[in-house]
Amino acid sequence: MKSVSTYIFVAAFIAVLVSLSLDAPGTESAYSNRAAEKKAYVCPPCGCGKDDTVFDATGSCDACGMALIEKGSQASRPMSMGSQADTKRVAILIFDGVQIIDYTGPYEVFGQSGYSVYTVAARPDPITTSMGMKVIPSYTLENVPAPNVIVIPGGEVTDTQNDQKIIKWIQDNSKQAEYVLSVCNGAYILASTGLLDGLSATTFYDLIDGLATVAPKTKLVRDRRYVDNGKIITTAGISSGIDGSLYLVSKMMGKARAQMAALNMEYHWQPESTFARASLADVHIRKVFSRRLRLTVPAGAESRVLNTEGGPDQWEVSWEVKSDGPPAEILKSIDNSLATEGKWSMQPARKASGSTESSWKFSDEKGAPWAGSATVKPAGAPGSYSVAIRVNRLRGA
Repeated sequence: MKSVSTYIFVAAFIAVLVSLSLDAPGTESAYSNRAAEKKAYVCPPCGCGKDDTVFDATGSCDACGMALIEKGSQASRPMSMGSQADTKRVAILIFDGVQIIDYTGPYEVFGQSGYSVYTVAARPDPITTSMGMKVIPSYTLENVPAPNVIVIPGGEVTDTQNDQKIIKWIQDNSKQAEYVLSVCNGAYILASTGLLDGLSATTFYDLIDGLATVAPKTKLVRDRRYVDNGKIITTAGISSGIDGSLYLVSKMMGKARAQMAALNMEYHWQPESTFARASLADVHIRKVFSRRLRLTVPAGAESRVLNTEGGPDQWEVSWEVKSDGPPAEILKSIDNSLATEGKWSMQPARKASGSTESSWKFSDEKGAPWAGSATVKPAGAPGSYSVAIRVNRLRGA
């Protein structure tokens, strides 16, 4: 009779053999089924906020709706942006009154391109943006990591451009940074540092003339979405910060990297676009009636904008005006504004059939001649009128 120890040894040996057979390639077993049951699934890296959430079964992400994929697979890994971008840091200055898209647009572009992006403010307290969004800065001026790129957005910039602590931080950190990018009237903050002296710059379309006051040594550019001086780059208003950021990514990492970021954002990036609001012909009408196009009408009358469109060489704005007075009275109010605010010169009267019209001439800031006209005519219902103001650059100008 065999001893108990012999049986124990044989049983253990058989268990080892069974275990080895279960690991053999192609073996179907309860063991392999259990391993399959332990597979984990994740959302493809898309930035929906649940990229790191692990699911225990296949299905769809409840945040973005994309089909889940096996964790650890090639498709589950973030798109490689290369080791160069991994070391690049982008510090975006934020402050009370900052324009939202001025800083979030560049944040998205650089984040999509694989940079380390963070916000910095003078204090650790939450800041309130121009439209009431509450934002907690990532760092303060004292503990922020040294950036490779500094982004200075616009908004309500008066306090910030006069804050010597912030100005000194920009001046000091710009020495080691590769690039400094201003967005919109963030150029006013940048001008306070002296970094725009002797350079060319652009800013928000309605604030370009004012920039000449705070940056008298800077050449103003009105017809470009961004201006590259090498290290210092300025952009025009608001959404132009996206274009300027994409341009900077292309400059640092190649055009394809910027194109891929823009496509992933579903943003129609046109690097060669010449669209710049400051270069459009509506500037001559806005100078008279403000950017809100508040038409000057007689007391008791009401107006609302119906249409505003054109290009660099011509523009037309139309309004609906409701007034108990005659059309000539409406035209007289408009004419007074054109002569006083626009300093236009009235030409001999020319009346079209069924309408009341005045003709004008004026010159732009470069001395080029323009023609203008104002027309008032009935618009169907009693007391309702259609008003149109047109400007066009004269041929050969």
